[in-house]
Amino acid sequence: MTHASDSLDADHLQSVRELAPAIASAADEIERMRDIPDALFDRLIERDMFRLLLPRAYGGAELDPLQYMCILEEVAKSDASTAWCLGQNNVCSMVAAYLEPAVALEIFDSPRAILAWGPGPGEARVTPGGYLLSGNFDFASGSRHATWLGAHVPVIEADGSRRAAADGSARLHTLLFPRAEAQVRDTWRVLGLRGTGSDSYSVADVRVPESRTLVRDSSAQLRQEGPLYVFAQSHLYASGFASIALGIGQACLDAFVGTMRDTVPRGASRSRGANNVVQSEVAQAEARLRSSRMFLRGSLEEIWSGVVRSGAMTDEQRLTIRLASTWAIQQAREAVTALYMAAGALAIFESQPFERRFRDIYTLSQQMQGHAAHFETVGQIRMGMKPERALFTF
Repeated sequence: MTHASDSLDADHLQSVRELAPAIASAADEIERMRDIPDALFDRLIERDMFRLLLPRAYGGAELDPLQYMCILEEVAKSDASTAWCLGQNNVCSMVAAYLEPAVALEIFDSPRAILAWGPGPGEARVTPGGYLLSGNFDFASGSRHATWLGAHVPVIEADGSRRAAADGSARLHTLLFPRAEAQVRDTWRVLGLRGTGSDSYSVADVRVPESRTLVRDSSAQLRQEGPLYVFAQSHLYASGFASIALGIGQACLDAFVGTMRDTVPRGASRSRGANNVVQSEVAQAEARLRSSRMFLRGSLEEIWSGVVRSGAMTDEQRLTIRLASTWAIQQAREAVTALYMAAGALAIFESQPFERRFRDIYTLSQQMQGHAAHFETVGQIRMGMKPERALFTF
């Protein structure tokens, strides 16, 4: 397999392993603050952890998808919220490949330059030289440390019509603007992944120049030729968040084996480790995680090799990314659920390693990348039918 940079891959993975104790020790503070603490954030910045998918031309690592997924899973073993922010903000940085070099360097001008965004509604009205952007946006993970924000909105022409693609279909444009130009609201009071600080923000008639506007994943606008940018952002969201789910699941399994084996449930005559049902649950949890990890990573390795050779991605490869990603999220959730139940009443205590991971995996699986409806979409395509929903949604 051809990697974007073998040396960079090894350096970044080693950095994550070295940072793991610091991330794990900060987990309680991350949960309490609903954000990454400044001290940990600084250490992530020092290791360029927010520049993993940024083009090399702008100081990024431009890692291949498989190495990126390994890094996210490793971080998620220590803290899922930190991994989620890295997953979100790194994928956002891929837009640099579609911008004019001067604009990309303006936005990603230092290792502390971070882009975040969330879904609308909103709109951009055409004005001389650019657009007037208005709207309300939510789920902006990692936005508390962001320097720039983005919005995915329809463009409204001067005559009031909505701008369409060449084939007449509707499409969203992405507009980028400094975070200081938005009103950010603390709305992130949720079940799990509390440390992602996925707040809401609004803008009213913010002027955005044409140069900071793009259509994501438009080959006509792509300015960087690396094979990484053959992948759509949605492909990296799906596989990245699936890797975080696997990291949560693996951490839960490791903790269960390490701490629950010799515990004796109230009223029981033998330990959990000696219980046949628990033994079976542990084995099945391992099988769920290892098989779905192999499906996901094996698929991405094969797809990456194909993209390096051909410079393009097939519909079959896109279908595989969707299926493998959704399956991994679902299987990780089932593994965590089984282990949580097997831990009995001990699982509900914050002092134990299960309660937060249980909340995190259920919050993650509620995100659109984990929806079971994707299986129906894949099945419809396999059966030769027109799918009722898009295979990937931004």
